[in-house]
Amino acid sequence: MNRQAQAVILLLLGGAVIRASVTDLYLRYVKEGLRPFLIAAGLLLVVAAVMTLWYELRPSAPRAATPTGGGPTGPASGPATVATDHDGHGHHEPRVGWLLILPVLGLLLVAPPALGSYAAEQAGTALNAPRESDYPPLPDGDPVQVSVLDYASRALFDRGASIGDRRVVLTGFLATGAGGEPILARMVLSCCAADGRPIKLGLTGDVPVGLPNDSWVEVVGRYSDRLGRDPVNDAEIPYLEIESWRQVPVPKRQYE
Repeated sequence: MNRQAQAVILLLLGGAVIRASVTDLYLRYVKEGLRPFLIAAGLLLVVAAVMTLWYELRPSAPRAATPTGGGPTGPASGPATVATDHDGHGHHEPRVGWLLILPVLGLLLVAPPALGSYAAEQAGTALNAPRESDYPPLPDGDPVQVSVLDYASRALFDRGASIGDRRVVLTGFLATGAGGEPILARMVLSCCAADGRPIKLGLTGDVPVGLPNDSWVEVVGRYSDRLGRDPVNDAEIPYLEIESWRQVPVPKRQYE
C-alpha cells in the first residue's frame, strides 16, 4: 500500500466518522456527549489525508543541471555529480495495511443495531454494589417520567423511600429473565458500546405479553418491594408493579 492509498483510506475513514457524527448513527457506538470529539477527530483525519495527497501529487521541483565540461580556463573544479532517487527501488509496505479499510467499510456500509436483549441476557445487571441512599424527591407530575436507571437505583438502594406511592413512567426493551419471565432492561454506557452494561427490572402486575425480545415498551407502574436475583452475577434485581403498558417505536437514544 503506497502513501496515496493510505491517504484515500484515511480520507474515507474521516468522512465516515463525520457522517456518523452529524447523524444519529454515532449514538449506537458512544454516548451523546462525545459528538464534538468525534467531529473534531473526523475533521483531523480528513485534513491529514488531504495534506498527504497534496504532498504526494504535487509536481516535482525541477532539478538544476550540473555542468560536466571545463570552462574557458580549464577543466571543471570538481567531479560531475548526478542526482539520484535514493537507491532507485520502491518501498513496499506490508499488505496487512489493507485491513485498515475494514472499519471504513463497516462505518459506510453497515449500520449495526444498538445493544439489546442478547447483550442484556449475557451480562449481569450493573447495579450490584452498595450505595448511599440519598435520593431527592421525584419531580412533580402523575405519572412522573423516570429512567430505568433512576428507578432501579431508588428501588434497590433507597428501598423505594424516595418513590413512595407515586406512579412512574419508564421506557425500555423487553428481554428474558430468570425462569423465562420477561424483564424490562436498558443499557447504560460509561463511554462507548464496548463497556455497555444492562439495568434490569423484574415485572409484576400487568406484564407485557405477546411481544418478542427487543420490543420497546412504555410502562406505567408503582414501586414494588419484591426483589429477584440476576442469574448471571447473582446481583439483586428490583421489581416494578405495572398498571398499564404500550408498545413504542425504538427511541433515538437507546442508551442511558
